[in-house]
Amino acid sequence: MKTPLRAVVLIVAVTLLAGVVGGVGGYIYAEKSHKATDLNGVIHRQLNLTAEQDRQVDELEAQFQMHEKLVKAEMHAANHELAAALDQEHAYGPRAQAAMDRFHKAEEDLQASTIKHVLAMRAVLKPEQARILDQTIHKALTAGS
Repeated sequence: MKTPLRAVVLIVAVTLLAGVVGGVGGYIYAEKSHKATDLNGVIHRQLNLTAEQDRQVDELEAQFQMHEKLVKAEMHAANHELAAALDQEHAYGPRAQAAMDRFHKAEEDLQASTIKHVLAMRAVLKPEQARILDQTIHKALTAGS
């Protein structure tokens, strides 16, 4: 018995869609779990920053938020590109792969810039404040493992 080509294409398309939905769901879950740590809350409420430290941290946060907004827009655009590729080709072809590569590059940029941002904030802290921040970061990165 032959399976009609249309059925195979439909199965492949549904499988790809399920993978995309799972990937996006995983990303959203990871983003929410990282926010649960509330690093800004620790920095502003638990570290007893001096006025100068508070000013420096606020400046670093403002810079990071601008960059984060741009990177998230890039991730959103990559997802639209992936959707268009799947809509048109119904296959995991070069356009879909390019869109996924674009998304992963932006995601990697966001992770690296987040680490650099946290380390920049750490640099304005006193040793005891830095120790508390280090413990908070360690807990956040190892939660659930």
